[in-house]
Amino acid sequence: MGQKTWSVTIGSEPPGRLDKALARDVPEEAHLSRSRLARLLADGAVTRAGLPVTDGKGAVAEGDVYEIVVPEAGEPETRAEAIDLDIVYEDAHLAVVNKPAGLVVHPAPGSPEGTLVNALLHHFAGRLSGVGGEKRPGIVHRIDKDTSGLLVVAKSDEAHHGLAAQFEAHSVDRLYRAICYGVPELSDPRLAGLKGVGFEPGGVIRITSELARHRTDRQRQAVVWSKGRRAVTRVNVIDRFGTGAACVECRLETGRTHQIRVHMSYIGHGLVGDAVYGGRRRLPKSMGEWAAEAARGFSRQALHAARLGFEHPATGERLVFETDWPPDMSALATALRNSA
Repeated sequence: MGQKTWSVTIGSEPPGRLDKALARDVPEEAHLSRSRLARLLADGAVTRAGLPVTDGKGAVAEGDVYEIVVPEAGEPETRAEAIDLDIVYEDAHLAVVNKPAGLVVHPAPGSPEGTLVNALLHHFAGRLSGVGGEKRPGIVHRIDKDTSGLLVVAKSDEAHHGLAAQFEAHSVDRLYRAICYGVPELSDPRLAGLKGVGFEPGGVIRITSELARHRTDRQRQAVVWSKGRRAVTRVNVIDRFGTGAACVECRLETGRTHQIRVHMSYIGHGLVGDAVYGGRRRLPKSMGEWAAEAARGFSRQALHAARLGFEHPATGERLVFETDWPPDMSALATALRNSA
C-alpha cells in the first residue's frame, strides 16, 4: 500500500495541545481533519525527530517539526449493495442524493446493511479516492431515517474537509418543508410568551434553545437552557389547512439531531406522523374523516429536506439544489387542503 508523508512545522502561538496545533498548521492540501489526525496519532503515524508521538493532548512548542505518514486509502469493511438511488448531482468530488424516507443513512449496530452508505459504495465503485483513510463516501451531515430529501456526500478527503467546514460555519443553506398540527401564528400570545421564541420580518418565527439528550429517554432530544448544544430554527407558514394543520418551511441555522422535530414540538406544533415528538394532536372534526384518516395513517414524520445550497469545495461555485416533496407528503397535503 502506498503512502504520503507531510512535514508540519508548528507556527507561532500554538494551541495548548498537539492535535489542535497539527490541525491548524498541517498543509491545507493534505485535507487532514482533527479527527483524522487523532487516528493517525493513535496509529503511531506521527513522529518527531524520528520517534512516534501518540498523545494528541501533549504539549507543543513553536518550531517543533512533525512528520505525518498518511497511508493510501484502504478498501471499506462495509459491504456494497445494489440499492436504487436518486442521484440529483454528481462529479469527481461529491454527490447530492435525494434520500427516500425509510432509508438509514449510515450503518450502525442495529442497521449494518441496507443503508445509504451501502448503496453509495455500490454506486461509486472504483470512483472513490478515500475519506478518513478508507475508500468510503464521506457523510458530512445526516437526515433521519424517516425524513426524506437532499443530502450531500463527499467522495474524497478534500471534499469532505471543505464541506464539513461549511457546515461548521453554518454557511450551508438547508431548507425543510413540513406539515404540522395547528397553525403557528405570530399573533398567538402563547407562542409569544415561550422562552427562546422570537419573531423576524416576513412572518418568520425564530426558535433558539439548546438541545441535549432527554434525561429519561436517551433516544430522544429535549430543549434545555444550559449544558446543551445551541440550536436555531426559523419557521415560516407557507400554507394553511384551515386551523387544523399547516405546511411550514423550516430553515436550519444549526443542524442538531432531531432539531426541527423537537423545536416544532416545543412550540406546540408537532409534525404530523411523528410518533416520538408529535404528541397526541388531532385534527378538528370540521376537517372531516378523510383528513383525519390521512393524518392517522401517515406513518412517518411529515418532514422533507427540500433545498440544499453550498459552495463547491473544489471549484468554489455556489450550488443550490431543490426537490419537490415525495408522493406521500403531497397526498397528505391534498387531503388536508380539500378538507379545510
